[in-house]
Amino acid sequence: MPTTTSSPPALEWSVDNCTLGRAMAILGERWTVVVLREVFLGVRRFDDIRRHAGMPRQVLTNRLATLVNQGLLHRVPYRDEGSRTRHEYRLTDKGIELQPILLAISQWGDRHLADPQGPPTAFAHRDCEEPVHVEIRCAAGHRLDDPSEVATRPGPGVRPFTEPQARERARR
Repeated sequence: MPTTTSSPPALEWSVDNCTLGRAMAILGERWTVVVLREVFLGVRRFDDIRRHAGMPRQVLTNRLATLVNQGLLHRVPYRDEGSRTRHEYRLTDKGIELQPILLAISQWGDRHLADPQGPPTAFAHRDCEEPVHVEIRCAAGHRLDDPSEVATRPGPGVRPFTEPQARERARR
């Protein structure tokens, strides 16, 4: 006997104001995450970032401008003896908040993409030198080890998905 499946509830919600989509519009390009990696590693000067990451000059210029415009980095002037004023790029509080996300991506990469010798970097707690890892906990403190334990629910900003939205997407 054939079974019928109901549509997922998410099809009733609009994704026009999706914060994940908005975040990925900023972070979703490879070189953007590479720039953030470099700054988190303490590499803050344009030529150092370009050389260490192997990035084309114009790509780095564009990514730095985006990260500054989005408020993730700010420019700090410096001047070496006999040179013109240049800028270092430092994380803002908003940029620092990305650290758990980058750690989670690194943790996934370490598990699935590392060389046979192991991952190239390790993250440790500055105070005790113990390894750092990212985990998911609910507000009641329960640790969630299985991703299927997380359910998505409509949030306070949810908007209903409408037929005009469906027609507009179909035209794209």
